[in-house]
Amino acid sequence: MIKKLVIVFITVFAIQAQAQDGTASPYSFYGIGSLKFKGTVENRSMGGLSIFTDSIHVNLRNPAGYAGNNLKIWNNENRPVKFTVGGSSSNLNLKTENGNQKANATTFDYLALSVPMGKFGMGFGLLPYTSVGYKLESSNANGDLENRYRGEGGLNKAFLGFGYQITPSLGIGVDASYNFGNIENSALQFGYINGEPVQYASKENNRSDLSGINVNFGLSYKAMVSDKLQLTTGITYMPKSNLTSENARIFSTVVVNPETEQELIVSAQEADLESQNLRTTDLTLPSKFSFGAGIGQPQKWFVGAEYTMQNTSEFQNPIFSINNANFVNANTIALGGFYIPNYNSFSSYWDRVVYRAGVHFENTGLEINNETINEFGISFGVGLPVGNIFSNANIGFELGKKGTTNAKLIQENFMNLQISLSLNDRWFQKRKYN
Repeated sequence: MIKKLVIVFITVFAIQAQAQDGTASPYSFYGIGSLKFKGTVENRSMGGLSIFTDSIHVNLRNPAGYAGNNLKIWNNENRPVKFTVGGSSSNLNLKTENGNQKANATTFDYLALSVPMGKFGMGFGLLPYTSVGYKLESSNANGDLENRYRGEGGLNKAFLGFGYQITPSLGIGVDASYNFGNIENSALQFGYINGEPVQYASKENNRSDLSGINVNFGLSYKAMVSDKLQLTTGITYMPKSNLTSENARIFSTVVVNPETEQELIVSAQEADLESQNLRTTDLTLPSKFSFGAGIGQPQKWFVGAEYTMQNTSEFQNPIFSINNANFVNANTIALGGFYIPNYNSFSSYWDRVVYRAGVHFENTGLEINNETINEFGISFGVGLPVGNIFSNANIGFELGKKGTTNAKLIQENFMNLQISLSLNDRWFQKRKYN
């Protein structure tokens, strides 16, 4: 057990050491950033499908997965403690009507632990919820640089959840998350007289410190419909909640070195947000509902579909208002599954590998210049057995696109690589005496 925990912490340290920006998407400019997928590499490799729960993988999206039935291989006495850690790297090709540009980002995605407690189960962990990381520029009619936008930060979740196995087929759960983080963005404006740049530029810096609590409810049902086929269904619901946003804004006059882009502040003035009722604002996190179903042969194969809808139109915070953008209700359709050639094979390692694939279609809920920002992606991956029969390393790949080049917008063509460890062990074992 100690060796496995050491591996986990080394992995987290390595991911954090490389993770500089959680995203490089220009669409993280809007709202509180790009929504990070709340799920494991196993979920993402199946198109984002999260309805499947089992005894050896943590399910971050449905807290009913913390509960479960004890294993026959352990005489129905208990089930394994599950812990997992994951990270990802994203490569983007940003396409506009006038050209292309490449960007990349590496990020820590999650760290979680699930502990069995009889018919109950407990889970806790940490993961990013949204991420901001953009560098944008705009030019005037003469082609001269007019504005430079920068942003970084995001919202994180520390969560604690409990599940309960009502019957061998039905489990329920709930988790509570403490959301925290900050977002910083800046807008630098250059001036010109008769086509010549003026000496001073104007800059606006904004910072919002976010905090608040939300809950998520889940239900999971699994039952054999024949000797070999098992039906799996799942439902999750996250009610609308509010976050507190503590805001600050500073206006400054700067001199910019054209070669190094280094900025020298000449003067600065903090904005009086108190008089505008913007010093402290409430940010609405929209409600979210998902349901799905699938069928398969236990420890052999599974296929399923899941539909998620989020009332993104409920999102509001005056400090983040942008004229050319608004939020509408979002939805996602995910299709995917897995296949295991021979779960108990002793002669072939590759027969014990889990092969996963999936596809997803998403309306992100963001509209810019009257254009809906949609996303499409295909994914595939493998679960490689390591150590005992329950632990594995997971590798996932995802290809897709987001956005459009219409209305002078940006289309993201992305390729994501995800890596995780899903480690399991038996902590609680009844002592037997002869």
